[in-house]
Amino acid sequence: STSSKDHKLIYVYSGQIILSDNGKETVINKGECVFLRKNIHVTMWKQPKDGEQFKTIYMLFDRNFLRRIYQEINKDNLPLVAVRKIETVVKLPERPEITSLFHSIIPYFDSTIQPSEEIIDLKIREAIYFLLSIDRNFYPCLFDFTEPWKVDILDFLNENYRYDLSMEEIAGFTGRSLATFKRDFKKISSLTPRKWIINKRLEAARKEIAKGRKKIQDICYDVGFKNVSHFSRVYKEVYGKAPTQVS
Repeated sequence: STSSKDHKLIYVYSGQIILSDNGKETVINKGECVFLRKNIHVTMWKQPKDGEQFKTIYMLFDRNFLRRIYQEINKDNLPLVAVRKIETVVKLPERPEITSLFHSIIPYFDSTIQPSEEIIDLKIREAIYFLLSIDRNFYPCLFDFTEPWKVDILDFLNENYRYDLSMEEIAGFTGRSLATFKRDFKKISSLTPRKWIINKRLEAARKEIAKGRKKIQDICYDVGFKNVSHFSRVYKEVYGKAPTQVS
C-alpha cells in the first residue's frame, strides 16, 4: 500500500499501475496521469505492459509550496461554496497541457543534467494550475490549511479507521498538533479517539456480518482489528452476543 502526507500526481511513462481504494480499482496506462489525495491509503500494483518496463514520474505538492501558491491567487475567484469533495483517486482527463508538462520533465531522467530548483518549482506550479482549471473543487482540496476549508476530523477517520495509525499520525494527517487534535476531537465526540475508532470498526463489522458473505476472521481483519479473540470480546461487550451469533 502507499500513503503520503502530501498530495501527489503520478504520470505513467511506460507500463501500468492498478490502484485499489476500498475495493474500487483504477487502471492507469502509459501516457495517463492520476491525482492521489494526501492522508489516504491505497493499494498499488505496478507492472510492465506491451513489452515495456514500468516507469513513472511522481510530483509531490508540498504544503509550504501550496501556501506560497495560495498567496498568489486572486481571493475574489475562490469558490467558497465548493462543497463536493475530491475523490481519493482522480484519473485526470487526457489533455495536451498535462502530457506536455510531463514530457518536458522526461529529458532530465534520461540524462545526467539536474533541473534547477526554479525549473522544478515552475513544473509543480503548472501542475497545480492545471488541476484548478479542470475542477474548481481542487481549491478546497489543495488549500485546506485555510480556515474555511479546515480538514474535517470525522471525514478523515471515516475514511481511515481501518488503518493502524497512532494518535500522533492522525493529528498530523489532519493538519493539527496532538494537543489541538485532542481538543478539537472533544468538541465532536464524548468518546476518546481510540474508543471512537473501535466503535466505528465494530459498526462496520456488524454490517458485514449481517450480510453473511464473509468469514468472521476476514471481517475482523478487514475492519482493522489485528486479533480475532480481542475482536470477539469487544463485539460481545457492545452488542451482547458473539459475532458468530447472527440473529
